Amino acid sequence: MTVDVLELVRLRSHRPEAIAEAAARRPRRPLLNDNGRLMVVAADHPARGALGVGGHSTAMANRADLLERLCLALSRPGVDGVLATADILDDLLLLGALDGKVVLGSMNRGGLQGARFELDDRFTGHRPEDIERLGFDAGKLLLRIDYDDPGSLTTLESTARAVDAMAARKLPVFVEPFISRRDEQGRLRNDLSAEAVTKSIAIASGLGGSSAYTWLKVPVTDNPDDMAEVMATSTLPAVLLGGEVGDDQDGAYEKWRGALQLPTVCGLVVGRSLLYPVDGDVTAAVDTAVGLL
Repeated sequence: MTVDVLELVRLRSHRPEAIAEAAARRPRRPLLNDNGRLMVVAADHPARGALGVGGHSTAMANRADLLERLCLALSRPGVDGVLATADILDDLLLLGALDGKVVLGSMNRGGLQGARFELDDRFTGHRPEDIERLGFDAGKLLLRIDYDDPGSLTTLESTARAVDAMAARKLPVFVEPFISRRDEQGRLRNDLSAEAVTKSIAIASGLGGSSAYTWLKVPVTDNPDDMAEVMATSTLPAVLLGGEVGDDQDGAYEKWRGALQLPTVCGLVVGRSLLYPVDGDVTAAVDTAVGLL
């Protein structure tokens, strides 16, 4: 699909109500596919100022290019849906690309990449009432915990209240937890050791007054062989996240393949590594990931 930016701007400027109209008539489907699996393409990075892919610091900055990549990914067999912020989902609604797809609204994007307040990840995206109003299927939130940062307690509390609000509406919420810390240069790093990922899962699973609608969105550990023990920490359904784009895409696929065999792991939510693969072939990257399921 070639995205007509002029038409999107025309609709936004002359008929902003077209977005709500497209959401209201959007055909919906169950969260999981017939095989009980879920394959979602993620594109909520730009709203956190995270535009880089590999060595290209502004790869995701061209909105028309990103939308075309998303439309291509969503058109591939086996791709169930998309995770994004309101601006991107509104464009995809106007393009008709979300019909019959699972739609996840991204809820907290306030912890801007590289900012001193990056861990103060406030809920600046979709609210539970927005997800309900638009007829979207779920929400996603990022939970990074730094044991040396007292502000992490505020993050935990706001996350718990978001979990409560989603459960009250019977809407699934995908919680993406990390134990994080700053390195000597002050950059925030996520700890992917087995111990840290285990702790993050245990903490995230207990947030809120009900876990009935809580899902986990988890990374593969540094040592993929640790995943079986790590995922035994919770009975909550989980999906794997894709992580940073690297040169060893085949290695990433193998990490996902093994973890996808675990009983609580139901699918993948992957973004940049599929939308901006090293070889540039979005179709091949997406189809390979779907094949793992």
